[in-house]
Amino acid sequence: MSVSRIGIALLAVSAFAADPGLDGLLKRVENRYNHAKTLQVLFTEQYTPLGRASRTESGTLLLRKPGRMRWDYSQPKGKLFISDSRQLWLYTPADNHAEKMKFKDTEDMRAPLAFLLGKLNFQKEFRDIQARPDGSGTRITARPANGNLPYSEVEFVVTPDDRIHEVKVTGYDRSVLDFTFSDEKMDPPLDARLFRFQPPPGTVVEDGQ
Repeated sequence: MSVSRIGIALLAVSAFAADPGLDGLLKRVENRYNHAKTLQVLFTEQYTPLGRASRTESGTLLLRKPGRMRWDYSQPKGKLFISDSRQLWLYTPADNHAEKMKFKDTEDMRAPLAFLLGKLNFQKEFRDIQARPDGSGTRITARPANGNLPYSEVEFVVTPDDRIHEVKVTGYDRSVLDFTFSDEKMDPPLDARLFRFQPPPGTVVEDGQ
């Protein structure tokens, strides 16, 4: 998927719909992630374009504040999506191709966890928030407060211990990107060099700017 595919999703959530239970849940999620300096999770990513078959990929996601992320894919092996807080890089080994873009300009839906790279605040970016039980957890659905963003709805599932287990983003083109996270590790030691990308020899580099 191109770095400019869809949109930075999930920065936070706006009004709490006067629901003290939901208010408390979102505050606990804020506290959990705002106190972390680094984060490591396993992810499965399913992308479904409208009218086309789904594609499933997986790997390990590393986050380090401020603004660093590394999506290290095991399927397809060798694929990388890296941010050093200034530049984003998408590397696909199958064609030895790398695309780069300024972090602040990206419209990629893998940046959905960019909201965890700063200070998580559920009061600003979403509206029409609703919550319902989802197994032992809670599924929260919200719409972006900013109508200029290229997605129409976000859902995320929060576990009973306040972990974000799933993030589902629906684009205005009705494509869907669904992330499932597991084996979360808070504050693992992550060297800053993990978030620097050096194109392998012979890589064709495209400047997405």
